[in-house]
Amino acid sequence: MRFHWIMVALIPVCAQETAPAYKNPRLSVDERVADLLSRMTLEEKAAQTQALWQKKALITDANGDFAPEKAAAVLRHGMGQITRPSEKKGPREMAEFTNAIQRWVLTHTRLGIPVMFHEECLHGHAAPKGTHFPQAVALASTWNPALVEEVFTAVAREVRARGARQALTPVLDLARDPRWGRVEETYGEDPYLTAQIGLACIRGFQGQGPALARDRIFATLKHFAAHGQPEAGTNAGPASFSERVLRSEFLYPFEMGIRVGKAMSVMPSYNEIDGLPSHANQWLLERVLRQEWGFQGFTVSDYEAIAQLATLHKVAADKDEAAVKALETGVDTELPDIDAYGRLADLVRAGRISMETLDRAVARILRAKFLAGLFDDPYTDPALAEKVTNSPEHRALALRAAREAIILLKNERGTLPLDAAKLKTLAVIGPNADKVLLGGYSDDPGYFITMLDGIREKVGTRVKVVHAEGCRITEPGGSWYKDEVKLPDPAEDAKRVAQAVETARGADAVVLVLGGNEEVSREAWSATHLGDMDTLELVGRQNELAQKIVALGKPVVVVLLGGRPYSIEWIARNVPAILNGWYLGQETGRAVADVLFGDYNPAARLPVTVARNVGQLPVYYYQRPSGRRGYLFSSKEPLFPFGWGLSYTQFEYSTPKLSRNAIAPAGETEVEVEVRNTGARDGDEVVQLYIRDDVSSVTRPVKELKGFQRIHLRAGEARTVRFRITPAELSMLDIHMKRVVEPGTFTIMVGPNSRDLKSLQLTVTP
Repeated sequence: MRFHWIMVALIPVCAQETAPAYKNPRLSVDERVADLLSRMTLEEKAAQTQALWQKKALITDANGDFAPEKAAAVLRHGMGQITRPSEKKGPREMAEFTNAIQRWVLTHTRLGIPVMFHEECLHGHAAPKGTHFPQAVALASTWNPALVEEVFTAVAREVRARGARQALTPVLDLARDPRWGRVEETYGEDPYLTAQIGLACIRGFQGQGPALARDRIFATLKHFAAHGQPEAGTNAGPASFSERVLRSEFLYPFEMGIRVGKAMSVMPSYNEIDGLPSHANQWLLERVLRQEWGFQGFTVSDYEAIAQLATLHKVAADKDEAAVKALETGVDTELPDIDAYGRLADLVRAGRISMETLDRAVARILRAKFLAGLFDDPYTDPALAEKVTNSPEHRALALRAAREAIILLKNERGTLPLDAAKLKTLAVIGPNADKVLLGGYSDDPGYFITMLDGIREKVGTRVKVVHAEGCRITEPGGSWYKDEVKLPDPAEDAKRVAQAVETARGADAVVLVLGGNEEVSREAWSATHLGDMDTLELVGRQNELAQKIVALGKPVVVVLLGGRPYSIEWIARNVPAILNGWYLGQETGRAVADVLFGDYNPAARLPVTVARNVGQLPVYYYQRPSGRRGYLFSSKEPLFPFGWGLSYTQFEYSTPKLSRNAIAPAGETEVEVEVRNTGARDGDEVVQLYIRDDVSSVTRPVKELKGFQRIHLRAGEARTVRFRITPAELSMLDIHMKRVVEPGTFTIMVGPNSRDLKSLQLTVTP
């Protein structure tokens, strides 16, 4: 018996010795990549740079299931990626689908190189039954990186269990133009906040890395770079910024994501910088990303962006030239379908692309696949996919995140929280009161709690809840994917307004749910699918509805849901209580109801500045000293400042103190401030640190966020909050583009938002 076990143990060792080196998990990733690359044919290499999406019909049957009999025609040389295998598939179905494709590729291709599957995961897995958390801008509104890491850890579990190992997330664009329809996809306007929330997302996705644990996936930083303030506010418009502004502001979140977060993948942006589209910008993708930042991962194109070098940007004569430019620039994989890279093998044979250039891209792709564990653990468990997807734990996390994302913009006359004991009838009115609103890059999570649902669930039979639509934003409204956007019929909308007024007339208070929907703020991916706006006003008759409801003289609470900040000047002046939620995910109604009735004390903060009107743009807070001289007949102050948010309790800040009032350029100090909850309720406060370089060799912003902490304080409790100030918080790019800390004075500011700050001075000695 002992001899028998010895022989069994020797069998895999002998087999391992005869197997190719790339199949040996005991070798290093670099050794395995080198061995595999040396064995590959030109066609096999080219296939690794390609993906399938709309052309998945070439490998599926009429039901969308994998068809092995069709696969050889497309997959005989392997395939780099399969795009969004989750489409129209539940958790088990997707897991079975990815397993079937993987099994065929591993057993029917010459070298058995596994496929990478990627998914959209902006605020949850954008797939049927996936848990839908608050939209990205709402997650940023929590100012809680620990919570955001929890969210994307949950997302990673769901996506990995279904078979995918790459997320096209996070979006690290700075949302510096609210006309742009993709504000909702970002973490706001600020480089530091975006970097911190982005790092939390990367940690949640990738874990410790670089190799993926069995419940983790790769993060993809996008859109690289300067995509969030497009010319005219229209998606993919040119970005005309100096190198100093690019490096100091737009590139900073990406640099942190690479240097600190070790993100494995990067997606270049659609736009151009200084005449160079990002997919053909070697300065951006080679010099900055790889040489300066040390990026070791792989790049993927934005969807159809390589072909757009020819069709949109006109820097290539045709798709062949576009493919040459993109591959030489450093775009390793073309998404979402075989298109411009479909002729890479022919272009190598013709001498237009060197084998060395192709090998460079393929080696990066293979390295990622080894680190993803695809060669050693290629399959997933369909039962696990069913178990973890939208699990009770993930639903509870979605509710917690939604509560933490709700911003109390205004609360006068004790309007909030509502007291159910003092209400007989509550009117819930507005175009967003009873709508499923998830935002872009979503699917069907299986259930959604509307505002009306949540309020009725909260009050039960204690309060009579009446409802009227009031008006519509679009007709019928709410499809992110549909090309045509149609405004409602004016006569029918006038009837809806009148009906809403009558409904509200008999109520004791009104919750008015306004904002936007997935049609009026979305990705404008073509001239026939627009989503940007030249106004920041509420669409349609929403202002008219608000004015007529307020005229009834009843307590009114406005709840804003949507994808962009709106210029609600009249509402801000005349409505006593305003909540902003963006898109709050599948638990929207429950979360808002908890805040409305005081079961949760709101503490979220604006991650963007809210303009009074479109004429104030750009309105981001970290302007240069000359940037805000003022306007005739109008205020230069925004409607709501960056970092703004109120609570049902009150907080008092002491005068901040420095541990050292003077330091050398390489020195450090610490600022501390005592924060006391002076109200009668427990609550969270977001303590914010801003710094201004008082006199500098090149102009610097009037203030910059350099730290924040979300803390919980019981009623009457005080806590000392400390921020460390190092050269990283004080440094700048000087006239020679060198990062330095210049001697002089710095104003250190601490407070609850970017406007209401207490300050002191720090001296940096020569």
